[in-house]
Amino acid sequence: MEPSALAVLIVDENRARAAIIEDGLREAGHARVHVVTAMNGLVREIEQFRPDVIVADLENPNRDRLEQFFQVSRSVQRPIAMFVDRSDAASMEAAISAGVSAYVVDGLKKERVKAILDMAVLRFHAYSRLERELHEARSELADRKIVEKAKGILMQRRGLSEDESYRLLRQTAMNEKKKLVEIARSIVTAADLLGGEVKR
Repeated sequence: MEPSALAVLIVDENRARAAIIEDGLREAGHARVHVVTAMNGLVREIEQFRPDVIVADLENPNRDRLEQFFQVSRSVQRPIAMFVDRSDAASMEAAISAGVSAYVVDGLKKERVKAILDMAVLRFHAYSRLERELHEARSELADRKIVEKAKGILMQRRGLSEDESYRLLRQTAMNEKKKLVEIARSIVTAADLLGGEVKR
């Protein structure tokens, strides 16, 4: 996505500091920039502006302010670059757990804003891709277990070999224009209802 196409939301209660970030973004070619100077109603602002990325400057946040922002960041599912003046290991860990993509301590300079924003977006997409791949792998494993269980039921109840059971499942799925795992799930559900569940 071109910089000019990215919508960037700046969250900063200090207008002078917000202006530094905004200038850095506009000079880097970001035309759609919106500044929010109050934490109250932040989720509503995010929903209305629909930013592609959020840049937050929390200056010297206390524990409550950080937790308030982390609750927002967990719910919005957007790349977030966060600037703080000072930090500790616990705050940094909490930021990462909350999904903050770039956590910058004492580094608010106009010329650095674009590079940090770009890094936040790249890290967010890399993390999202990993999460998606993990979800797909778990789903695939669960599907495989269902298919194995259905094969076991067919082998036990119809006296079929493992290959024959699999072929029957596949043929039924093709005939009914359904996924193999859907047929397998139906067999497992029916076997559970009728009793005598097979453990694989």
